[in-house]
Amino acid sequence: MRVTHTMTVYQLAFMPRLFPVNCYFIEEEQELTLIDAALPYSKKAILDAARRIGKPITRIVLTHAHEDHVGALDGLKQDLPEAQVYISVRDAKLLSGDRSLESGEPQTPIRGSVPKKLITRADILLHDNDRIGSLLALSAPGHTPGSMVFVDTRNNAMIAGDAFQSRGGLAVSGQLNPFFPFPAWATWSKQTALASARRLQQYKPTLLATGHGPMISEPGAAMERAIASASHTFSQDK
Repeated sequence: MRVTHTMTVYQLAFMPRLFPVNCYFIEEEQELTLIDAALPYSKKAILDAARRIGKPITRIVLTHAHEDHVGALDGLKQDLPEAQVYISVRDAKLLSGDRSLESGEPQTPIRGSVPKKLITRADILLHDNDRIGSLLALSAPGHTPGSMVFVDTRNNAMIAGDAFQSRGGLAVSGQLNPFFPFPAWATWSKQTALASARRLQQYKPTLLATGHGPMISEPGAAMERAIASASHTFSQDK
């Protein structure tokens, strides 16, 4: 695991050179918020990193319910029973293994690996514009129906989950990157993801931290290029 610290954000990158899977700490004054839970074997490294920082993990916030973002959740909750777990109202269904679509949603099958044996359930269900400590929760559907993105209101750092990927160049969820195609293959609705990316761009983040790949400082121009590329590609797919 590789740890990278920028502003209030710690990136914990597992297998960064081969198959990068990231989770993040957001440092508050007295505590840590963990965003995503990486892979099943990641628990020890996450807990060890928190000990080195010297603050307790009091929240576990999930961007979405794919297995590479919730892998260590059961183990972490067992070791951190007081830590509250957060996920969007919509992706709480996926967390329980329910792939069914809701009325009004694009009737495209939900893709990607969804947990089937996860025990942990969310303590708090999130809606658009909810606050969690210093974080603003933003609804960003597309990769999954209930994907969320989190912005640190102190510095405008954005933890984007799989709304974007940065492995092999920045790309909107659903835009196939031949150097790392897996997030695109796991995307539910490309057009919905593109609409979410356009909304996220309006927040003008100072830092973009994705689920797969390195963090990007001052990502505005890169986001604009990625959105333009996805817009062109997705229009050809219609």
